[in-house]
Order: sequence, then structure tokens, then C-alpha cells
Amino acid sequence: MKVSKAPEPFAAIRWPQESERLLLRPAMPSDAEATWVYRKLPQVTQWITSAWDNLADYRESFLIPERLQTRLVVEHEGRVIGEVMVQPVDAWVQREVSELGKDKEAELGWAFDPQVSGHGLASEAISRVINLCFTDLGLLRVTARCFADNEPSWRLMERLGMRRETHLIAAALHRELGWLDGYGYGLRADEWVNNTPK
Repeated sequence: MKVSKAPEPFAAIRWPQESERLLLRPAMPSDAEATWVYRKLPQVTQWITSAWDNLADYRESFLIPERLQTRLVVEHEGRVIGEVMVQPVDAWVQREVSELGKDKEAELGWAFDPQVSGHGLASEAISRVINLCFTDLGLLRVTARCFADNEPSWRLMERLGMRRETHLIAAALHRELGWLDGYGYGLRADEWVNNTPK
């Protein structure tokens, strides 16, 4: 089966990008080990879409080109503390204007080392990524989803000005907890007034 090449959303951006305390850059194969340090923790795997039993399986997943090309790593004081996925998607459009909707949105996802929680670093990183999406990539909209029980994630989205757009009832299957509610958040470029977290 031939796999089509994933979009390379970051090619036109000058790297690395910096915020007040962080450095962001495209993920490299050598980042697998650094991200595994926190990706293997139960408090992280509880809410992310995939969990792995060992580094070898995780590394294999990490190196899938379609995933690696849409992943940014976040460094703080020279250490990888998290990553952010920026997955370009087509806007929902009618057939006659379908070309105008190509790669106009991005779905965001993230995982951070719990050791850095409570210091605003995740907010700072996601804020910088949203700003890149709207300014450097010229996207019209960003979205993110989470389990409704994952309060830290949806609180982060709200701090960044994202709006809860969907509340899906028992529509998100958790590997241990069964069918849970899910939330979907969105933010348009014309709403992105301020690139600093609230």
C-alpha cells in the first residue's frame, strides 16, 4: 500500500522559534528518547491517543514520517519538555470552492512533562504555536479536542482564548474508562488578538 506524503507545514518557517522561556523546533528522529521520558508516564498516557509498553515500540511510532513532519518539540533550559502536533487539514467547503479550503486549518495536540506543570510553560508553548499558525502559516482556524474529564487540557485551551464548540456525549472511547464525553475547541485567526496566555 502506498502512503501519500504528509504535508510539511513547517518548511517556510525559520527555525528555531523562541518565546520568552522556550525554544520550539521541528522534531527529529533523535528526539524519540527525550520524549519517551514523559510519554511513558501514566499521568501522560491517561489522556493521549496512544500508549506504548516500551521504548522500541514508541520509537517506531515516533519515526513514522507523516507524524514526525507535523510535530514540534519544546525545549526549556536545553531540555525537551514537551511536543506539539500541528496537523493541517482542509476546511469544510463546498465542491466548487474546494481548492480555497486546502490546508486552511490545523488540529493541535500536545503532551508535556508533568515535572514542568504549574509554571505556564505549556500555555507559553501553545500560544507560540497558535501565533505561528496564524502569522507564518496563514491558517484561518485552529482546533483541538480532548476528553471532557481531561480538565487541565480544556482549561489550557480556554486560557488561550479557544472556544468550546462541541460537547460530544459518550462519543470518545477511552482505553480504560470506556465511552466518555469529548470536547472540541476552536479559534479563528481574526479572534487571535493577543498571543500571550490569560
